[in-house]
Amino acid sequence: MYNERREQIRNLLLTKPFISIKELEEMFPDVSGMTLRRDIEYFEREHEAIKVRGGARSMKFITSQTDDSITTRMNENVHSKDSIAARAASYLETGRSIFIDSGSTLQRIVPYVPNERFTFTTTDPASALELCKIGLPIVNIVGGKLDKDNQTITGLQATRFLADINIDIALLSPSGLSARSGFTVGNYSECELKRIVVEKARLVVILMDASKIDKSLPYTFCNFNRVDILITDGPLPEELDRTARENHVQIIDVSVE
Repeated sequence: MYNERREQIRNLLLTKPFISIKELEEMFPDVSGMTLRRDIEYFEREHEAIKVRGGARSMKFITSQTDDSITTRMNENVHSKDSIAARAASYLETGRSIFIDSGSTLQRIVPYVPNERFTFTTTDPASALELCKIGLPIVNIVGGKLDKDNQTITGLQATRFLADINIDIALLSPSGLSARSGFTVGNYSECELKRIVVEKARLVVILMDASKIDKSLPYTFCNFNRVDILITDGPLPEELDRTARENHVQIIDVSVE
């Protein structure tokens, strides 16, 4: 019965992005809620689910993503991304714990990092390698699953790693920004990582070229009320600009600098 129950739960995780404890209690009325929670913990250890409040999210759906691959994005809006990255580098401070997000815009920040004693943490293996070549910066790379399409580290191990470190300055890049959804990405696991970083950081700096404006992907990792600085390459639409300023976000348009 024990193996049969877990097999039924596994089949649910293969067909649904979320299963609730309430749903499992209805399926297995003779099984205690504590036992069902242990079942969820088992699937989390097997990397088939992530335990969340009220139930579990299926890793099958979490690891799917709707962003373009990093290879595609690296060749888009190259000049704008370079200008945005150069401006973002001015917010780096020695003696601070600095998080550098993965993504095509963030990879361009490396040439603007001076050879000083910075402490970086990143989910981007390519950026980590290039930062190490500079010399003096200390570089921590988040452990976890490598997403080969986006060349970023994600998954349960990555979220646990970030939960245990302090972050002072966070440089983040969204896949989309809309008035309704805020700052969004196409991968749930990546979204969870960014949420943790935003909650921990003293200073949140968003790097975003104008192609992301009015674009909404499935998962929101933050809204303007959690952002301090937005660096972009063009004016925001009126509604977004008003919301940003109402939340005291400093907007930097590199196209007019």
